[in-house]
Amino acid sequence: MSLRQALKEAKYILAANDIRDAALESELLLRHLLGISRVQLYLDLDDPLVREQGEAYRRLIERRTAGQPSAYITGRREFYGLEFTVDSRVLIPRPESELLVEEAIRLAGGLDAAPIIADIGTGSGAIAICLAIKLPQAIIYASDISAAALEVAAANCRRHRVAGRIRLLSGDLLTPLPQPVDIIVANLPYVGRAEAAANGFEPSLALDGGPGGTDEIERLCHQAAGKLRPGSVLLLEIGQGQDEDITSLVRGLLPGSVVAVTPDLAGIPRVVSAVLPAVHTTPCG
Repeated sequence: MSLRQALKEAKYILAANDIRDAALESELLLRHLLGISRVQLYLDLDDPLVREQGEAYRRLIERRTAGQPSAYITGRREFYGLEFTVDSRVLIPRPESELLVEEAIRLAGGLDAAPIIADIGTGSGAIAICLAIKLPQAIIYASDISAAALEVAAANCRRHRVAGRIRLLSGDLLTPLPQPVDIIVANLPYVGRAEAAANGFEPSLALDGGPGGTDEIERLCHQAAGKLRPGSVLLLEIGQGQDEDITSLVRGLLPGSVVAVTPDLAGIPRVVSAVLPAVHTTPCG
């Protein structure tokens, strides 16, 4: 069997099992198995796939049709143009979360040259690491309640050579932060409990936002005032249909802040931002 034939067969099997982007997934898994680039794969399409490789490839396809995410099978996920190590200890970074990074970078432009940033619920560390790379002067904290997730984040920090610039903190939400910060970025669980329980592969701790999906976001909002400096920014990733409740809560807890909602590429309200008022001093005399 050639690589071309193996890809065709795998694509058919994945599509028949309702796997989205079957062509892309079949290619991704084959490249992972062979350890080759996309360009090399297409140059070698007519090369044979030896029996042992064919059997290994079928096992990968079986794992995918059983529902295991490709990122856990390959141990890798691309996010914001960078590759991160992921496994079942952490949530797989989603493309929608790149909007958090973009908004944080944009809003950091109006702050001090060396802003203090906290990434809450850091998981794999993807958001914190992207911010460390894009904002080299920033001081960055990254917290998570899961010690196992922090192990993955630490490995990714070393991989991207920012381990000396990101301080990993173990604890619940904003509790471990040692000081007020300029930007809080939080991609917390926002999936309803029933839907989270049906996921089966990703850690429930990173998905389960309570019965309505917003429990953890609401808890963070109640803690935020004591951890934000004047003129600072709160950025929250939210789920579909949660924008009105969360913006109302933020306005009540952070009076005077400028609150906005930014949609993702699908037009779904995805990021709630709150810019706090700066303290203005009255000149003497």
